[in-house]
Amino acid sequence: MTEPITLNVNGMDYSVNVDMGRNLASVIRTEIGLTGTKEGCDDSECGACMVLLDGQPVNSCSYLAMQAQGRSVTTVEGVLTADGLHSLQRNLLEEGGVQCGFCTPGIIMSARALLDRNPSPSEEEIRIGLSGNLCRCTGYAKILAAVVRTASGD
Repeated sequence: MTEPITLNVNGMDYSVNVDMGRNLASVIRTEIGLTGTKEGCDDSECGACMVLLDGQPVNSCSYLAMQAQGRSVTTVEGVLTADGLHSLQRNLLEEGGVQCGFCTPGIIMSARALLDRNPSPSEEEIRIGLSGNLCRCTGYAKILAAVVRTASGD
């Protein structure tokens, strides 16, 4: 059975009909058409599907779309600024923290939530903030360097 709902994603309202048991990641990708959010493990283990829900990181593969109605959802597409890439995105590229790119949207969302909450985190706080994101390509050092660089205002 489908239900009509309205989702606020990246500041825009989207009216969609969804099955009550459908996850938010799937609705964002297929109904809204924002494919930056990735579906990796479908079990809240890899973090590729991370979005911000009212500013808090959430694994959207395990979050029902129905639960997001009336809340603010931010995807990686919503991180872009009027001038282009957010400094976090630019720093990930410049530090070599992006290889295959599958995990990158989730890492950006987790790091963004951390930096919004704590603009000057320690390396340990960054490691904890990114602990829900798995990357099989970069080895994390370059990702960590990019977040440190962003926190320093560069």
